[in-house]
Amino acid sequence: MKEVGLALTFLAPSLIIFSVFFYLPFIRLLDWGRYKSQRGGLSYRYVGLSQYREILTGPEFTDGLRHSVLFVLYTVPAGLVLGVLLAVAAHRPLKGIKIFQAIFSSTLASSVAVSSVLFLFLFNPAVGFFQVGWKEDPDMALFAAALPSIWQNLGLAFVIVLAGLQAVPEEVMEAARLDGYGPFRRLVRITLPLISPVLLFLVVVLVIFGFQAFAQIQIITNGGPAGASETLVFKISRQSQNYGAGAVLSIGLFAVTLVVTFLQFVLLERRVHYGDE
Repeated sequence: MKEVGLALTFLAPSLIIFSVFFYLPFIRLLDWGRYKSQRGGLSYRYVGLSQYREILTGPEFTDGLRHSVLFVLYTVPAGLVLGVLLAVAAHRPLKGIKIFQAIFSSTLASSVAVSSVLFLFLFNPAVGFFQVGWKEDPDMALFAAALPSIWQNLGLAFVIVLAGLQAVPEEVMEAARLDGYGPFRRLVRITLPLISPVLLFLVVVLVIFGFQAFAQIQIITNGGPAGASETLVFKISRQSQNYGAGAVLSIGLFAVTLVVTFLQFVLLERRVHYGDE
């Protein structure tokens, strides 16, 4: 009993914080989803679960989910692969390599807003270095909004993977060289399996970041053209006059993120190799 009491004592601050800032607001959000806005948000009418069925099966949610999934597919693989390759290239005892490591990780130093404005002008069709009209093209607008995230994901992946590489025993790599493993074979057969827990963490975090993206879309495309780049978070932000619909969309996003994260752990952890195995 003493151990249980001690554990509850240490857990109490976290439980209180989670209750005040997550559990109670989440329950309140569930309740708001049962009320439908009337007269532009001046009053609300209780409709029960019918609003959940109406919105979660309607085009507002499905279109937003499709755009969110596309945004994740644009940002996560590209940022992860580029970050891993740069980390592997920068993980070597060369003179001045710290300078390159600082440059590769510098994308984390800027905020999402700053990165988005940078890419907005970089690809401006009139005065940009690359004069393309991607943000006016329905097929390319979401990709244009994803570029700042790819750039920032690259830096995050580089820093975390580089830390993972530094924990790989040099004796293992030397043994692989003596066995005749070339650079590519060492990367695929030795390095990636040894840092697989790091890669699992990165994939989960980057996917969650992708589903939560908002600022880059608002700055670069503002959801356009004709709603072609409106993700779920962006659609939620537009429900300022309809708290009920916004609550339902938020619950839907939470459920999707939870399911995707769970599936990642279930499917990807089979390929993760821990040091004690």
